[in-house]
Amino acid sequence: MALSEFELIKRYFYQSARAFGVNMGVGDDCALLSAPENKLLAVSMDTLVGGIHFPRNADPELIAERALRVNLSDLAAMAAEPLWFTLGLTLPSVDERWLEGFAKGLFTVADEFNIALVGGDTTRGPLAITIQVHGAVEAEHALMRSNARVGDVVYVTGNLGDAAAALAVIRQELTVGKSAFSYFMSHYYRPLPRIKDAKLLRDISTCGIDVSDGLLADLGHICEESGVGAKIDIERVPVSTALNKVATAEQIADWALAGGDDYQLCFTVPQARLAKIEQLISSGKLHATAIGEIVKGSEVVCYIEGEVFEPKRRGYSHFDGAN
Repeated sequence: MALSEFELIKRYFYQSARAFGVNMGVGDDCALLSAPENKLLAVSMDTLVGGIHFPRNADPELIAERALRVNLSDLAAMAAEPLWFTLGLTLPSVDERWLEGFAKGLFTVADEFNIALVGGDTTRGPLAITIQVHGAVEAEHALMRSNARVGDVVYVTGNLGDAAAALAVIRQELTVGKSAFSYFMSHYYRPLPRIKDAKLLRDISTCGIDVSDGLLADLGHICEESGVGAKIDIERVPVSTALNKVATAEQIADWALAGGDDYQLCFTVPQARLAKIEQLISSGKLHATAIGEIVKGSEVVCYIEGEVFEPKRRGYSHFDGAN
């Protein structure tokens, strides 16, 4: 006999409410939560659709890890501490083996970032996962997109382009060896939400965003909200050794600037605080690279050796199917 919705939830998604502020989690009509004192709630929601945001036939454990990690990245982008999340799960059918793997991946990430599942819904339909994350941040420390100012230096954490290379491997557009395959798949299915990095930036950075749709697209969101422009030195955009070994220069530039799915932080730092950020970088506490500057205007302009460079695309579009 197929599991009912309530049996499914109880078997795979019930947790005892031990996280901060959870008075009632999964198991009732609503979650009952206590907000942290003197902090703002940060709330974000993403939907991942099978066949668009991940391969339908992928390992369910990896699908779950990716789904929660990319949502946690939104909390990192605001420098918020993770607290709780809800899950909306649409399934073509009840596959208990699939659900077991999915639940394992989901709670592996939840335990890693100390975030509790407090509610959600399940229904029948094409495979889709909707997660809403909740976090907390002091009002003065929230990294809002609207706070960039002319003269700020633009930084990005980690490396860019690895997830786009992974997608090319998944689509069989790029062939790589076993070691590179493992490296790229890890970056695609297990991106690291930059929660710890964001904590270091709270008193230094003026604004931030996570690189989900591509560096140029996401930095463009900062420019739009702040009423500024930006110039980027493409030669300073950080890419991994693994990517340099398997891709052409043209591919690397495209994937690093517009590929998306890396979930690194792009953030700005005022000139007066540059010494602080550079000290964090030189001490090894933060892996970040200065790649450009906030300027007057409204566009993100790329340069190579001082000459303007026009990339062939700017990022991912959620509605035209282009990535």
